[in-house]
Amino acid sequence: MPPGEGALDTPEEVQALLTLDTLELEVGYGLVPLVDDSQNGNLLSRIRSIRRQFALDMGVVIPSLHLRDNLQLKPGQYSLLIKGNEVASAEILIDHFLAMDPGNAKHNIEGIQTREPAFNLPAVWIPAAQKEEAMLAGYTVVDPATVIATHLTEVFRRHLADFLGRQEIQGLLDNLGKTAPKVVEELVPGTLSLGVVQKVLQNLVREAVSIRDLLTIAETLADHGLTAKNSEVLTEYVRERLARTIVKPHLDSQGTLPIIILDPAAEQAVQESLRQGENGIYLALSPSVAQRLMQKLNQTVEQAVNTDGQPVMLVSPMVRPHLAQLVMRFLPSVPVISQAEIPPDIRLASVGTVGLD
Repeated sequence: MPPGEGALDTPEEVQALLTLDTLELEVGYGLVPLVDDSQNGNLLSRIRSIRRQFALDMGVVIPSLHLRDNLQLKPGQYSLLIKGNEVASAEILIDHFLAMDPGNAKHNIEGIQTREPAFNLPAVWIPAAQKEEAMLAGYTVVDPATVIATHLTEVFRRHLADFLGRQEIQGLLDNLGKTAPKVVEELVPGTLSLGVVQKVLQNLVREAVSIRDLLTIAETLADHGLTAKNSEVLTEYVRERLARTIVKPHLDSQGTLPIIILDPAAEQAVQESLRQGENGIYLALSPSVAQRLMQKLNQTVEQAVNTDGQPVMLVSPMVRPHLAQLVMRFLPSVPVISQAEIPPDIRLASVGTVGLD
């Protein structure tokens, strides 16, 4: 055997191969200028800004992004991987701009038809020479780096819970412990395990609830953790304490919360479908009833166009967590809030009722 040939087969070298990047962005060679600072590429600085914004808005630290070029991808293609699994991919036309009609464009413009990757909206790629014409016609025009940054932001938003492993939760608690050490000492491991705290925080961010006010969350878990160990039950206690945080993003310009409610028959059907299982209560709606309910909710949301707030579905505390899981699967943009999560000084405005008829 030639000298040094087996060096990479030592246990230490092989173990080094086991490390998996939490977040990885692979780009085709045509996109390298967008991520190369020496070529005035600004995508990496945009991603750093996105990470800062998620920390401020949601209290979640997005992991550092490992970037690499992949010759197997098309020149303008990119792929985002979380823990080695591809969660998003799209193809960009270099040296073009993406033009989208917000609904009031004066006339159509010629271009290469495509779909905007973040929200799957119809769009067209246009050369730089057509940019001004498209903007005058009322189109929203963005450059390739903005298209990718917007797409990554939405993917991060959908996968925030994946970035809250036990190690990350411990890091958040350690940071809180610098200013509130007694709260952290009482909570973990005194009252709850790290795993239960992790599940509660994951439950919150899955429904787009900020965990930046970690002190309130920790105090609530410490208050109720001695009598309740179920993470779903504890999540509901925390949500009640975070009522203003939950409601604030959905208020309209007048400070009113637009709500959609279930009619009595629909609410009764949901309540009667709750079942007690080994791991707690779950919703056992028949597929046909669940589908009809989601169709009606979707129609009601689309018709509620007379509000500048985000309509929320308001239900009883008993059914909220279970109905929220169903709505999150089919209509992730519709928040489900319980009556116990409405601060007393918030005005409500009903914008629709959902029934099964």
